[in-house]
Amino acid sequence: MWIDTHCHLDAPEFAPDLGAVVQRARAAGVSRWVLPAVQADDFAKVHELGHRLGAAYALGIHPLYVDRADDADLDRLQAALHARRDDPRLVAVGEIGLDHFVPGLDRALQQRFYLAQLKLARDAGLPVILHVRRSADALLHGLRRIAVSGGIAHAFNGSRVQAQQFLERGFRLGFGGAVTFERALQIRALAAGLPDSAPVLETDAPDMPPQWLYRTAAERADGAASRNEPAELPRIAAVLAQLRGWSVEDTARITAANALAALPKLAAVPWGDGAAATGAGA
Repeated sequence: MWIDTHCHLDAPEFAPDLGAVVQRARAAGVSRWVLPAVQADDFAKVHELGHRLGAAYALGIHPLYVDRADDADLDRLQAALHARRDDPRLVAVGEIGLDHFVPGLDRALQQRFYLAQLKLARDAGLPVILHVRRSADALLHGLRRIAVSGGIAHAFNGSRVQAQQFLERGFRLGFGGAVTFERALQIRALAAGLPDSAPVLETDAPDMPPQWLYRTAAERADGAASRNEPAELPRIAAVLAQLRGWSVEDTARITAANALAALPKLAAVPWGDGAAATGAGA
């Protein structure tokens, strides 16, 4: 059982051929996805897509989108979490967090939205899916102020000490395409050495392509594609298996169990493609 704990199938990059993307994923054995929202305007779309594809979803405001958000969007998030509190497919608040890598971002504004969304997650009794980009310590500081019921630190690339602090707070750590790069020594060492209970798998599709899909800026300018897809998850998993000395079967079993521990409502999600086949929503 492969679970892609983080993919953005609502992204415009998938609009022309989403059906084919989904078919390729299912053919590769990936039929369980978590679709995090990134802004309030996408809440309805992510909800509808989750039901249509038989997937799970999360609602939140991404730190790279807070500059176009306001307090009304936080109110929309609170209202959506309340209105869909009984929806088994709503499994987390996310993607939220802090980005200290992209230059020119308003860190104070990011922090305000991050803390506000932690409070909403706490009040809703939901875990969170965290965007972690050179911001692990600041995220942990927020979690010490506002405790939530765990979740996933997405695309984790921090230190072993930071990893342990997330684990102690009920988080699992997301590993995807970055771990496939042979020169990514720090993240590969981290992926190899963490406790078995730590890793979950993700693609972050259409972003974070694995090494075999990576294209240089010059290649992309010449038209070469580098779009990531959920169908790549088993190959990413095979790299993680090699690093940890697991079989592929063990990797599927362990990472799925970790995903269920991080996002407990996944256990009740009615997985499948029935709604997608009929075109029905919910």
